[in-house]
Amino acid sequence: MKSAVETLSPTRAKLTVEVPFEELKPSLDAAYKQIAKQINVPGFRRGKVPPQVIDKQVGRGAVLSEAVNNVLPQMYFDALQENSLEPLAQPEIEVTKLEDNETLEFTAEVDVKPEITLPDYAGIEAKVDDIELTDADVEEQIQAMRERFGTLKDVERPAADGDFVVIDLKATKDGEDVDGAEAVGMSYQVGKGGMLDGLDEAITGLSAGESKDFKSTLVGGELVGQEVDVNVTVNQVQEQELPEYDDEFAQLASEFDTVKELEEDVRTRLGNGKRLEQAAAARDAVLEALLEKVEIPLPESIVADELNARREGIEQQLGFAGLTFEKYLEDEEQTIEEFEADLERRVRDAVAAQLILDQIAKEKEIGVEQQELTEHMMRRAQQSGQDPQEFVNHMLEHNHVPELVQEILRGKALAQLVEAATVTDESGNHVELKNLRPDGTIGEDEPETADEAADEAAESDEASEKTDA
Repeated sequence: MKSAVETLSPTRAKLTVEVPFEELKPSLDAAYKQIAKQINVPGFRRGKVPPQVIDKQVGRGAVLSEAVNNVLPQMYFDALQENSLEPLAQPEIEVTKLEDNETLEFTAEVDVKPEITLPDYAGIEAKVDDIELTDADVEEQIQAMRERFGTLKDVERPAADGDFVVIDLKATKDGEDVDGAEAVGMSYQVGKGGMLDGLDEAITGLSAGESKDFKSTLVGGELVGQEVDVNVTVNQVQEQELPEYDDEFAQLASEFDTVKELEEDVRTRLGNGKRLEQAAAARDAVLEALLEKVEIPLPESIVADELNARREGIEQQLGFAGLTFEKYLEDEEQTIEEFEADLERRVRDAVAAQLILDQIAKEKEIGVEQQELTEHMMRRAQQSGQDPQEFVNHMLEHNHVPELVQEILRGKALAQLVEAATVTDESGNHVELKNLRPDGTIGEDEPETADEAADEAAESDEASEKTDA
C-alpha cells in the first residue's frame, strides 16, 4: 500500500491511497464466504457456493464492493499511521479507482490536529480574585441550617414575604382554560420567585380564602411566551418558626456540642469551598494566559459542531427551567448578536484549550492507568446519577472509552500546566494549587524517591529549564 498526504489547510488533510490488488485477496476471500452464506444456488449447500458461481449469480462487482467496504477502514487507519496524522472527525472517503485484478485507489479528506509549537509555559503568570469569606456568609449558611429544622404554623393574617402559602392557580386565554397551566394545593414560599412573573406581588397581602387576578407570560407549554390571565387563590398562610440558635441546636443539627464549634466548622467548610472555586478560576486563568501566547488554527467543522451542541444544551436547560430564549436574553441584557459572538468566542477558546492540553500530554508522554480510568468512570457515573455498572457497560458498548481516556489525559496535562505556573491573588499572595485536595484542604509535599529525583533532574537538564512539577 502506498499513501500520500496533501495539506489542504493547517487543520485539514487529503490522503490518497493506492492498494495493490493482491492485498485485497484476504478481503475478497472473506467476501465470497459471506455472500455464499446469503444465497441459495441449486446443487450447492448454503455457504459452499464456489466463487465462479457467485460471480455468475450476483456478479463480480458485488463481491469487489463487499471486499472494498470491509478493507477500507483498516487501509484508512494504516494511512493515518503512516503519515502521522491525528484525525478529529469522520473522514470523507471516495473510491477513485477500482480495477479488477489491478489496483484500488481511494481518497480520504479529514480534519486533523494542527501542528502546535508550545511556548515555554514554565512560570507562566496568572492572577485570580482574593478569597472573600465574611461573617455574612457564615450567617447565611447557619440560617439555611435553621430553616431545614424549622416548622410551619398557620397564621390568620395576610401573606408576607418569606411566608409559606398553599395556593390554587389557573390560567386562561381569551376566557378559555389553558391546558397544563393550573395547580391545586401547591405549596409556595412568597418571594422565592422562579414561577410566574407577578405571582409574588399578587399573593402578598392576601389572607386565606382570598383570590386575585393578574396577567403574566407563560414560560412553558403550547402558549409559551404568550400573555395570559391568571387567578390565584390562597388557601392557607403559614409562618416558619426557626429553632433557637443555641448549643442545643448545634447538637441537633451537627456533631458539635456548641454553636462556637459549629460556626468554626461552617467557616472552615466555606473556606475550603471558596478555595476550590479559586483553584478553578486559576486553571481558567492559566489556560487563558497560555492561549494568548500561541496561535492555534482551529478546524471549523469541530467549532461548528461544538457551537451547535452548546446551543442545544442551553435551549434544553432553559426548557427545564421553564424559560424562553427571548426571556433569557432579556435577563442577560444581551442581543442575539451579542449572545452568538460570546458563545463563539467561548467555544473557540475551549477547542483551542483542548488542543493545547492534548499537545502537552503528547510531549510529556502522559499515560493513563487502568485504576485511573476506573475511578474516572465511577465519578462520571455518580455525577450523572447512573448505576456505575450500567454507565461502564454503556461506555464500552458505544466505544466511548477513548473519550474518557482523553478527558483524563487533558486533566493531568492541565494539572502539570497549572503547577508549573505562578498564580497569585489580587493581594499578591501565592495561590497553592499543587497540594490542593479534592475537599479544598491543603496537603503536604510528599518526599521524592531517589529515582523520581533523578528522573526530574534528567528532564531538567534535557530541557535546560527548571519545572515545578
